[in-house]
Amino acid sequence: MNDDQLLRYSRQIMLPQVDIEGQEKLLNARILIIGAGGLGSPAAMYLAAAGVGNITLYDADQVDLSNLQRQIAHYTSDIGIDKVISTQQTLNNINPDIKVIAIKQRLEGEALEKAVNDADVVLDCSDNFSTRFAINSACVKHKTALVSGAAIRFEGQVSVFTPGHNDSPCYNCLYAESGEELQNCATNGVIAPITGIIGSIQALETLKLIMNIGESLAGRLLLLDGLTMEWQTMRLKRNPSCPSCG
Repeated sequence: MNDDQLLRYSRQIMLPQVDIEGQEKLLNARILIIGAGGLGSPAAMYLAAAGVGNITLYDADQVDLSNLQRQIAHYTSDIGIDKVISTQQTLNNINPDIKVIAIKQRLEGEALEKAVNDADVVLDCSDNFSTRFAINSACVKHKTALVSGAAIRFEGQVSVFTPGHNDSPCYNCLYAESGEELQNCATNGVIAPITGIIGSIQALETLKLIMNIGESLAGRLLLLDGLTMEWQTMRLKRNPSCPSCG
């Protein structure tokens, strides 16, 4: 690291769990973020600020006026611009030292397999169940750590799945694939800060995984009720009959 980097990341480096070695791991890490919306915005921004050196973004949508209430990587002047480009510009403004790859594409098929295989950690910041199950399947296949988040109304949830390690469950152990698209923000609404809270937790869990510090949410599902401001934790076990990892 050069002197500017030492100063930029000094508040992290002084943490004994991070130190120079941990910061170097962050700078060398390769992170895949699928979705540049309510969850992807805060997650990407904090990971960029923390010095994660290589961030790849996938999203097929453009910025819409209705996005701006919660998708904080985008500005009013970005309306009509591809979300990945808007997010890339924001991340480069936050930290010009990192490499941000922006791809306007719905990530699926062989492209999904390759992107997951190339990543150290995958963040699922998507907003539909078909994508979530596809991401989970690819992460199980390539044994890539997955940080999964969701937010709707006043509620949020986040978990970590580490296939192939510590008998970790996968997303399919938690939710059965029904073939029906369930609720989303477009049809049910969402209060703005919930996406920020969950996306920020996704960023924190990603940093911990990269540096191999602390205890991750693997094997646990963290649930937030924003109306009562109560947190609940569910313990998860791997399902031996799971169609993805069983």
